[in-house]
Amino acid sequence: MISTLTSTFDTLPLSPATRAALAGMGITHPTPIQARTLPLLLAGRDVVGQARTGSGKTLAFGLSLVERCRAAGGAAQALVLTPTRELASQVGNVVTLLARGHRLRVVELVGGRAYSPQAGALRAGAEVVVGTPGRVLDHLKQGTLLLDKLTFFILDEADEMLDRGFGPDVERIIGHVPAGAASRPRQSALFSATVPEWVQDVAARLLVQPVEVRVEAGASAADTDTIEHVIYDVPAGAKPAVLRALLDGSEAHDADGSEAGRGMRRERPSATLVFGRTRHGVRKLAKQLVREGYRAAALQSDLGQSARDRVVEQFRRGEVPILVATNVAARGLDIAGLGRIINYDLPENGALFTHRVGRTGRMGRAGVAITLLAPEDQLKWRQLEKELRAAGQATPLPRHRWIGPLPGATAAPAVSASPASAAPGARPKGTPVAAAARAGDSRRPRRPVGPYRPALDERRDDAPPAVSHAASTSRRRSSTREAQVWPARPVTRQRSYGRQSVLGTRN
Repeated sequence: MISTLTSTFDTLPLSPATRAALAGMGITHPTPIQARTLPLLLAGRDVVGQARTGSGKTLAFGLSLVERCRAAGGAAQALVLTPTRELASQVGNVVTLLARGHRLRVVELVGGRAYSPQAGALRAGAEVVVGTPGRVLDHLKQGTLLLDKLTFFILDEADEMLDRGFGPDVERIIGHVPAGAASRPRQSALFSATVPEWVQDVAARLLVQPVEVRVEAGASAADTDTIEHVIYDVPAGAKPAVLRALLDGSEAHDADGSEAGRGMRRERPSATLVFGRTRHGVRKLAKQLVREGYRAAALQSDLGQSARDRVVEQFRRGEVPILVATNVAARGLDIAGLGRIINYDLPENGALFTHRVGRTGRMGRAGVAITLLAPEDQLKWRQLEKELRAAGQATPLPRHRWIGPLPGATAAPAVSASPASAAPGARPKGTPVAAAARAGDSRRPRRPVGPYRPALDERRDDAPPAVSHAASTSRRRSSTREAQVWPARPVTRQRSYGRQSVLGTRN
């Protein structure tokens, strides 16, 4: 009978090198997912581990991995697949710290980095491989990565593999994974925050009599006590101003409808992660913040790997306290001092909302998750709420009306009661059109500015265009025919029939 729960690392069969690594990392007690999966993994069982993001899943399989591998093996003995480069880098860093005392060599196989150094590390006999599906598959096709001696296989954040379209690549990699010899069978584990149907199918084919471990079953990152949630209803077009107010520490909302609940403020955290939806929107927002004097940077998939690493490291060290990112940062970004995330744009689904929120409040630390809802976001938010409830969210997230300051949004000046006092033809900035007409302004009034509509290059590929191309072309042609009268003129044409030429005219 295997004990599936431990409250301390002392009761686990860990080597002195592993205990020294844990002491160097300042880790003394296991998290719930570690306490329940480590006894099973160390006993050689296949495991399906489900826990929210930031719960310590990486250390759970990392400890088992270094205990199972042997140094100087001359080939890959452990393979860890992750959906993103950032998560691969995080897992690689943790495993490297644990493997140092065991003299195990770790190599990261990710895109955006040079191919030759990775191939050289594999030929040198790296025992632990951490990578993304695309680059791992490239090395398998080139023959630089061999899995004939593989004894430990991990799928980390398996649900994201499917969401990012890596399902076929993962299936091909699994085809290269041997079943294992009778003397030393292969051990496999699958860790994920959610377990959709595809993940269950992969587990059924890859794992042998797996033990399912669910920690905080029925709960998501939106339900944890370590994360404070605030949903702000903001006026149309006011998201940039509300974001500036939050970054300046001027947070205020109508908490409970009473005067006592107004003007609630909290201490501004040292680091803030702002999530946008599109690459163009993230770049544009980051540049705007920099122009306004904020120390901000953008993280999105168009950046090369070296540029990504540089931005993340600046954010980690505190040189850049504001990081504006797409969903590429929703997984694998583990910043110790990240006290707040802001959903400037809503994610596509509830799973991404969970992983965004999971960037803060990690490993028992406190965090704040703020979501901005403009009028055009209401329908999408109701859909996300349904998905979160279906995932097991126990209580609705608190929602407030924003009544705080709006930096950069100035109120219109009062209109003078005496039209004669205004200079002829002068129109004060910000005066309504009707008042300007009464003041004697004969110029054509400006069209009132409506709610913000994203430009074409800001829209996602699946967003319908505002006006179809055919309709706009037909409109231009019809207006051209109505505005212009084409005079009849002779047109000379020449047709050749062998050596003869015929000239004709057309009216």
